[in-house]
Amino acid sequence: MTVCGWVNRRQLAAIEYLREENRVLHEQLGPKRLVFSDAQRRRLARNGKALSRELLNELCSIVTPETLLRWYRNLIARKYDGSAKRGAGRPRKAADLRDFILRMARENPGWGYTRIVGAMKNLGFTVGRMMVARVLAEHGIDPAPNRSKGMSWSDFLRAHWGAIAATDFFTVEALTLTGLVRYHVLFVIDLKTRLVHIAGIVHEPGGQWVMQVGRNLLDAASGFLLGKTHLILDRDPVFTAQFRRLLKDSGVQPVRLPPSSPNLNAFAERFVGSIRRECLDKLVVLGEHHLRQVVFEYVAHYHGERNYQGLDNELILKGSEPANDNGKVQCRQRVGGLLKYYYRQAS
Repeated sequence: MTVCGWVNRRQLAAIEYLREENRVLHEQLGPKRLVFSDAQRRRLARNGKALSRELLNELCSIVTPETLLRWYRNLIARKYDGSAKRGAGRPRKAADLRDFILRMARENPGWGYTRIVGAMKNLGFTVGRMMVARVLAEHGIDPAPNRSKGMSWSDFLRAHWGAIAATDFFTVEALTLTGLVRYHVLFVIDLKTRLVHIAGIVHEPGGQWVMQVGRNLLDAASGFLLGKTHLILDRDPVFTAQFRRLLKDSGVQPVRLPPSSPNLNAFAERFVGSIRRECLDKLVVLGEHHLRQVVFEYVAHYHGERNYQGLDNELILKGSEPANDNGKVQCRQRVGGLLKYYYRQAS
């Protein structure tokens, strides 16, 4: 009993000292709010639970009894929290259904409500015709009979990709002895392969000149339009009715663009932008001969030495240099070093 009493007195003295230490800390901190980590909250909550509310009120603790008990309730709730073991929950089925319905309707103009319902069933979705109709109506998509009457340019190009070519002019101001002279460059581009053919360069194009260019393009032996069934062209007056009739008689259907619509001939416009940006805008062209030399040099660079982003960043025409990891790096230059191509020397 003597030993127990001695131990009890030492514990009471220690407790009293800790209480006084808490009071001093309170006085030092003043009204400043303490910020605890999760681990500190858990330790205080476990130790505070063993004491009664009355005893906690008597102690000059750094937190209130209500706060300690709230922390303890959160500790219990965390023990039985199974949210970490749950999966992702139900998928956003409504959003998936809507996206697939819209995709099928846009990519297949001839598909009606029932056809889309069947295609959705193949993907494991169960939808009704009324739901398909509602989704299409909310996004401004017509039913199949109206939707399939027209064809977008993208659908048209995909359906005839290997048989379509496009033609257009671009102009270049050349400095001559008589001053600035404007030259017109007529080119044709194969939409599938992106091959470009310079059909002619002339000061003033006319109907007869275009007719002769057309005959060259349609030549049975080496014409660039061999195997093509459609030629996209704008409404330039030089593309006369006689020229269009020549195309039809040779099995090439001329596709005339609507007025003021250069974006519908985007592949041709992209080539024009490339040759201007990479070559012509950085030169002072000195006459027709210089212009022809520059244009044909660029076309050779465009075909075999320039990676084309629309073709997965590959060359339009593969070079003759074999792949050789150990060969010395060489640089081929055109137009006075304005155009460069790097390759490895064959071993």
